[in-house]
Amino acid sequence: MRILQLGKFYPVRGGVEKVMYDLMLGLSERGIECDMMCAESSGKGNIHKIDTGAKILTYHTWAKVASTTIAPSMINALRAEADKYDIIHVHHPDPMAALALRMSGYTGPVVLHWHSDILKRKSLLKLYNGIQQWLLQRADVIVTTSPVTIQNSEHLEGYRHKAVSIPIGIKGLAKDVVGATLLRDEIGHRKMIFSLGRLVPYKGFKYLVNAASYLPDDYVVVIGGEGPLLDELVNLRDSLGVHDKVIFAGRIPDEQLQAYYTACDIFCLPSVMKTEAFGIVQIEAMSLGKPVVATTIPGSGTAWVNRHGVSGINVKPGSPWALANAISDVCGNSEIYNGFSKGAKARFETEFKLDQMVDRCCALYTKLMEK
Repeated sequence: MRILQLGKFYPVRGGVEKVMYDLMLGLSERGIECDMMCAESSGKGNIHKIDTGAKILTYHTWAKVASTTIAPSMINALRAEADKYDIIHVHHPDPMAALALRMSGYTGPVVLHWHSDILKRKSLLKLYNGIQQWLLQRADVIVTTSPVTIQNSEHLEGYRHKAVSIPIGIKGLAKDVVGATLLRDEIGHRKMIFSLGRLVPYKGFKYLVNAASYLPDDYVVVIGGEGPLLDELVNLRDSLGVHDKVIFAGRIPDEQLQAYYTACDIFCLPSVMKTEAFGIVQIEAMSLGKPVVATTIPGSGTAWVNRHGVSGINVKPGSPWALANAISDVCGNSEIYNGFSKGAKARFETEFKLDQMVDRCCALYTKLMEK
């Protein structure tokens, strides 16, 4: 069978693109023909050939409006290419991909990967709602990243009968002991709380910065990532007098990420909105046996990923004191810490490995082909 992963953009920067790319790679490594079609973040578009035989077909982005790439050439391209594929696996939210699929004339099976609801751009949703409804109706099966989304997304009401949960899977990280040692030397061998993500409101980093003021001086919070809130977060840190306890690491190159995960004692995901539907960073930390402190965002799968009392602790969102208290509880007791560390590793091995995600998608595709 031939599969097309459709949506978002390239190079890979966020969770949706990572899932698309990893599925393409994992399927093609098994001898299943799988390509990826998307907008290109910059440049005129290209055909990127992968060693496994897969291709990434990218198209020039004219503009970016409300976080949506506008790449009209994708429409004609998909119209020309669609019938070469047995199944199109479209990733949502991405209005450009949905529009291209709508106008392609493709009549075969469609898998709709519902990564999250559109929350931030209500005006965009009003414009997009018609094609989103078409996409929900057109899909033969809807894939969510956790059972929580199936149960709680108001957009999936009426379509839950054809929804299944396939958790995101990753290869897992390897320890970088040398890099971690250098990092620990830099921060003075304090207890390191690591967090990673775009510096945007829904990530809740201001609450983690505030939480540092409740932690003892032998703790340090390291936040990796770039974004529009950097200056505001730096000013908050300085106004709270926790300059020595909060470090903004900026964008961390992929080759250095393993050192940060290896060095940290705990990973913290302080997100506050349902836009954070899963949190791949949590399973990256779990793959190295790191306990997680996350938040119980209503309708989000983040607290399902980090099973409370097993892989870490979940607290109510928007509470610096609750974050600090949970961090102290985990780090302050070696027996509790070791239990969560083992639980995090076991949960990763059971639910979130890349091979498991590919296996589950393969079974789904096979079932569709048999209909």
